[in-house]
Amino acid sequence: MKFKSIITIIMTAALAALIFANVSTVMAADAGTILFDFSGETVGAPPKTFTAAVGNWIIGRDGRNTVLVVDGRQWKQGVASAGLADKARTLYGKRYAEFLDNVTAYAYFPFAVAGKVENFTNGEITVEFKAIAGRIDQGAGILFDLKPNGDYYALRANPLENNLVLWRYKHGRRSSVSWVRNVKTPSRRWHTLKLTVDGRKIKGYVNGKQYLAKQLPAPVSGRVGLWTKADSVIYFDNYRVTGR
Repeated sequence: MKFKSIITIIMTAALAALIFANVSTVMAADAGTILFDFSGETVGAPPKTFTAAVGNWIIGRDGRNTVLVVDGRQWKQGVASAGLADKARTLYGKRYAEFLDNVTAYAYFPFAVAGKVENFTNGEITVEFKAIAGRIDQGAGILFDLKPNGDYYALRANPLENNLVLWRYKHGRRSSVSWVRNVKTPSRRWHTLKLTVDGRKIKGYVNGKQYLAKQLPAPVSGRVGLWTKADSVIYFDNYRVTGR
């Protein structure tokens, strides 16, 4: 195994451990429905109900509505995000720069972890999103099956590509699991993304219509959150987790 791959795996596990330690766990998803509408959050401050693992996440407004915003305008290819640098500094102190030099994977994929959800296994997750900007990407996704070692899946829509993709992130590498074309989610309009999980079986919906169905190698079990990519600027609202 190459040195860079080893470093990536170590970083993935260490960052995930920090996330799992800091996310406030109030109830498991199978206890019912948990809604994050951000109405009690402070505009201009980092979110309290989500742990921003990678990228710039802040509470903002869309008209009178309070939303969670991922702001990728400062993103540059191959440069670690501000969120990653802060967490690497916490983990490695003065050697954080050396550590970041060997890892670029997380710079591409900002994500935030939902509090109050200890372990999501079966049920559905929905979120409303509005793509505002992004020249390289405008990805808006639901992250799920997040493991302590940093492995996860993400179901995401993209107004620039007009598609719906199920991604898998494993051992520091991303791969596509299922890809559906002609799924239109125009920018600067609100859309609803939904994921349903029944053990290994998952389905993906956009604006109430099912576009994707897939059986995973193993049952879903892990934390959940939001996922995006690169320079995307996305508004998120009404993130709802319903367990069964």
